[in-house]
Amino acid sequence: MTQEIWKPAIAVSMGDPCGIGPEIVTKALARPEVLAVCRPLVIGDAGVLQRALAITGSRQALVTCATPPTEEISPDILTLFPLSSLPPEDMLFGAPTPASGVAMADYIIRGARLCLSGTVDALVTAPINKEAMHRAGIPYPGHTELLAELTGSREYVMMLAGDRLRVTLVTIHEALADVPHLVTQERVLATIRVTHRDIDRYFRKNPRLAVLALNPHCGEGGRFGDAETRIIAPAIAAARAEGIDVTGPHSADTLFHFAVQGEYDAVVCMYHDQGLIPLKLLHFDDGVNVTLGLPIIRTSVDHGTAYNLAGTGRASDASLAAAIRMAAEMAATRRRDA
Repeated sequence: MTQEIWKPAIAVSMGDPCGIGPEIVTKALARPEVLAVCRPLVIGDAGVLQRALAITGSRQALVTCATPPTEEISPDILTLFPLSSLPPEDMLFGAPTPASGVAMADYIIRGARLCLSGTVDALVTAPINKEAMHRAGIPYPGHTELLAELTGSREYVMMLAGDRLRVTLVTIHEALADVPHLVTQERVLATIRVTHRDIDRYFRKNPRLAVLALNPHCGEGGRFGDAETRIIAPAIAAARAEGIDVTGPHSADTLFHFAVQGEYDAVVCMYHDQGLIPLKLLHFDDGVNVTLGLPIIRTSVDHGTAYNLAGTGRASDASLAAAIRMAAEMAATRRRDA
C-alpha cells in the first residue's frame, strides 16, 4: 500500500495589485514542482488575478474558497480566497493607490491569522509597496514589522537565504546614519539567539554562525571605531556562554568568501546592505526572505514590485517558487519534529 505524502497548506498573499505579484503568483503556482510539495491558497483579488492569468497566457481556472484545498491540486486550478474587489482605477500598473495599499495589507493580515488559527501551515508573501501602505494609514516599514506586531513577537529577525548563503540582520530598514546608534549589545545578542534557534529548528541542527563587524577591518584596533570591542564581541561572548556555536566579529570584506564555501550556516550582519549585497549577488533570482522568531512560518520573495515589468508577463517567478518550496520544507520539518 502506497503511503500518502503529507502536503502543508500554504497561504500565498498576492502582494501589490499594481505590481508583478499577481503575475508571479500565477506562474509559480502552475509549476508542478511547487504543487508537488504543498496545497496553496492565494489570498487576493479575483479581478486582478484574472488579468494576470490573461497576461501570462495561463489556462488556470480560478476556484474561490475560504480554506485550503484538501486534495491534490491540478496545475490547471488556482485556488483563491477573495479578499478584495478593486475597481480598475485601483489596479493600474505602477500606480498604487490608498485602496490598493489597504488591500495588500489585508492579504497579509488574513494570511497571518490563518496561520495563527492553524488553518494553514505557512504564509508566503508576494512583494508589496510600502509607500502605498503608508498612504493608506498602515505605517509599517515592511512585512517583517507588520507580522511581528500581528503575532506579538518582540524578537524577530529578517533572514535572506539561498542554497549557498544565509544572512540575518541586526538592523533592517534603517537609515545608514542611524545604524551605529541602533547596533547595541542587546540587539546583537538577540539576533544571534533567534538566528541560532530557528536555523537549528528548521534548517540545520547545531548551526555554525559568524558575526560581522560594523566597521572596516573590525575597527582596526579602534582607529575606525570601537563597536567591535565595546558591543559586538561581548554579545558574541555571551552567546557562546549559552552554548551557541558562533564566532566573530569578522571583517565583512573577507568573511563571505568562507561562508559560501560552507564554513558557516548563517552570517549575522549589522545592517541591510552589508548582508543583502552579497546575498543578491549569488541569489538574485532565487533568494528567499524568511522571518525568524515568529510563531508562524513566513517566507517571501527577496525583490520588490518591479513596476517596470508589471503587465508584461516577463517577471521571473523563481524567487516566489523558491519561497513556497522553502515554506513547505519548514512546515514539514516542524511537523516531523513535533
